[in-house]
Amino acid sequence: MVASRDRDCFGKTVEVSSGVYAYIQGDGSWWINNTGFLVGSRGVVSIDACSTEARTRAYLDAIDDLSDQPVRTLINTHHHGDHTFGNYLFPEATIVGQERSRAAIQAWGTPRSAPFWTEVEWGDIELAPPFLTFDESVTVYVDDLACKVMHMGVPAHTNNDAVAWLPERKVLFAGDLLFRDVTPFIFQGSLGGMLQTLSAVEELGAETIVPGHGPVSGPEIFGEVTSYLRFVQQVAADGIAAGLTPLEAARETDLGEFADLLDYERIVGNLHRAYSEARGEQWGTPLDAVAALEDMVIFNGGKPLSCHA
Repeated sequence: MVASRDRDCFGKTVEVSSGVYAYIQGDGSWWINNTGFLVGSRGVVSIDACSTEARTRAYLDAIDDLSDQPVRTLINTHHHGDHTFGNYLFPEATIVGQERSRAAIQAWGTPRSAPFWTEVEWGDIELAPPFLTFDESVTVYVDDLACKVMHMGVPAHTNNDAVAWLPERKVLFAGDLLFRDVTPFIFQGSLGGMLQTLSAVEELGAETIVPGHGPVSGPEIFGEVTSYLRFVQQVAADGIAAGLTPLEAARETDLGEFADLLDYERIVGNLHRAYSEARGEQWGTPLDAVAALEDMVIFNGGKPLSCHA
């Protein structure tokens, strides 16, 4: 790690390798994601946008501080709005994403807070899904630096996750396959698929990892996230054996070492997914998002989930 600095009140730019930057936003809680960018002599590659107009504009200002070149390529690590709502503010960029991300962004629609999250000033968001898509992988070059954008083949955080891997630098932009100091979330993906994917991604041998949420990390982050997922598996098994619903199982559970993770109410949504897989349903089977979010709000004392985006 070479240098870091604050950008207004939103994010901090961290140089993780020569010409390779992570943009770390706040505490990484709901709708507050990390992005990154690679600076070349003829253009910039951005990895993800931000959730709101104001946050994405601040991110673009941070890029402008370090390069006078335009962002020519924007890579989306998956379809969730915290990583894609700001896509439209990159008008000169080719937007790249896994092939299922395009339809998922279109289906998600424009942002909304109520009734599940506290109110957010989103800005004048316009949907801008990827228009260059790939199935398994695509390689983007920044001068002579290769950035391998890869989908690992199975649902994990979502069914369209991609990592951006710089093998020459051993730097990984993991998207929401990895969280640091924040509760992982697999409701729209797969518990089993996430475990399989993390094992495969860990084998790449990354030394510097930019998670989708939370601070820049080393390879120890794989063990931390895997431990949490195994914990969810066990809670689900115990809850099913006791005849409990996901919400009831969450209420009966001592989060233990995971109690200090931000957005701990995600245990409920994660249990909805774990129960699905315990029933033998396929990885990534669509579940009732409204029911899961309602349960998470109940678990949160009936209050909307706290969002500071």
